Parts: sequence; structure tokens; C-alpha cells
Amino acid sequence: MDIDERYYPYSKYLKKRYGEKVYKLPVNLPVTCPNRISGAGCSFCAETGTGFEAMDSAVSVTEQLMSTRKYIEKRYHAHKFIAYFQNYTNTFMPLDIFQKYMLEASKVPDIVEIAISTRPDCIREDYLDVLNRIRETTGIQITIELGLQTVNYHTLKRISRGHTLAEYIDAVLRISRYGYDICTHVILNLPGDEMDDSIETAKILSALPVQIVKAHSLYIAKDTRLCDDYENGTISLCEKEEYLNRLIAFLEHLNPDIAVERLFSRIPEKDAVFCNWNTSWWKLRDELLLRMEEQNSFQGKKLNYLDGAALRLLDNKE
Repeated sequence: MDIDERYYPYSKYLKKRYGEKVYKLPVNLPVTCPNRISGAGCSFCAETGTGFEAMDSAVSVTEQLMSTRKYIEKRYHAHKFIAYFQNYTNTFMPLDIFQKYMLEASKVPDIVEIAISTRPDCIREDYLDVLNRIRETTGIQITIELGLQTVNYHTLKRISRGHTLAEYIDAVLRISRYGYDICTHVILNLPGDEMDDSIETAKILSALPVQIVKAHSLYIAKDTRLCDDYENGTISLCEKEEYLNRLIAFLEHLNPDIAVERLFSRIPEKDAVFCNWNTSWWKLRDELLLRMEEQNSFQGKKLNYLDGAALRLLDNKE
């Protein structure tokens, strides 16, 4: 089954931009998150963050990139790479230190893009200006990944996210002025969210200048507050079938020009008490595609709500 018929894969987006397959090289910096300083952090976030496969942050940026690049290059015959600052909040550091790390990454051979994962409340023009100077002098493209998770502000509060939808919209509008790609992370099965939240999340993303989305199925990492709630029975998670239904609805309402980088989470088994209903991500993807084929479902099928949609009622009367 051709994935391209059902949704716009990120790999195709990259190939269209760079002419060949491009691989991400994760970089782990010695940073933290403002939400951990002002509180206990997001309820789903483990002490190690999300960089389960990254090298130790004490290793230099250059060494991390070169080491991972050597492995990827040999295994996949890769020629172009993205320096991916993945773990924690990578703009939450003094500006001069941020600039130092970004410049170091830009000097590694065959890096065509720098991707920075951060929070919506950690976007400011002086940090964006640093990235702009690097882009202008090197030609390296910039992508900024924002963790939104859901547009439901009640859920954001319950998971102690530390920001609301307003900060996300502000960050997107600020970043878009520079012409950087924006990737948004969402979780479609957070406790308390329902089908309508998945649909509304897709609609908000489609109404904004967003180029890429990462949809995650919620995993529950060990030693987190969410893990305590799960093991105590104070929260419940939706069934696999419900998640697939939400994911299909999300894709159907999502602008077909937005590339989809991920549909299901991945975490080492030893680090989680729950992930993907004990099913491999690729089996879940195959099941999703089969359902979409059976339902004649595809990304953007229900993109009929923008551009003054209600005025079409008048047009149809003429």
C-alpha cells in the first residue's frame, strides 16, 4: 500500500527539498526545562527527558554529530544530515551559549539543516536572529520543533505543561516571520482529551504556518507523575482502536501540505510501563493504513472549514 496516497510523509518532504534521503543526527545538550525549575515538569516527562537514544550531554556537539554520522553513513549510505537538538528545551540557555552550540553544529560536514526542539514559551527574536545569521552565512536550513501536545487548555493544565495555546500561537507567528520550518508535536490520547480535541488540534495547525507535525501516541515512562497516576488507577487510556480513529480524524482534518513525521511513539521497553498497547509501531502503521484504505480516508479529506467556509452557503444559492 502506497503511504503517499494516505498522508504526506516527512521523508518525501525532505527528498523534495534536498533531492535525496536525509537523516537526523540527535544531539544532547546539558540543558533542562523551565517547567522543571518553576515546578515539577510535565507529568509525562521522565528525568532523562526524551533523548533515550542520544549520547551523553558531556560529549561535545561535534563529537556527537561525527560519531552518529559515521554510523548512519555506513549503514544507509547517507550523504546529507540534520543536526537535531532533541532533548529538553534547547533554547533555554544564555544566548551566547546557544549561539556557540549552533555554530559548532553548522561546521560539521554535510549538515544541511539544524532542527531545534523547544517550548513555545522559549521563543524570542534574539535567539531567532542567531539562527538567521547562521542560515545567511552557511545556507543551512532551520527547523524549530514546538511541543504543543494538545489545543485543550484544560488538559495542558492537568499535565502541568506550563503554557497554554496562546504561547504556542505566539511562537508560531514569531518563527514564521523568519521563514523557518515549524514542526509541532501533538499527543492524541492524553487523559481527558477526546475525539473533538484531536480534530480541533488538526484544525489549529492547518490554520497556522506549520510545515511538519509529529503525532505521538502517549507512552508512560517510568518514574513520572503520570506513571504514578496510571499505576494507581486514577487515569485511564483510550483503547488502540480509539487512538487509530482519532489519528484518522486528525489526518483527515489536517492540511495535506503539512508533512507527517511520526504517527506513533517509540521508547525503549525498559523505560516504559505502557507504550503502543504492546504493539510495534510498524504494525500499528500497517493497521492504520489498512483502515484508511477501507474507509477511503486520506490527509486533508475534511479540510473544508477554512477560508470563510460558511459563505459557501450563499454561493450555493446563486
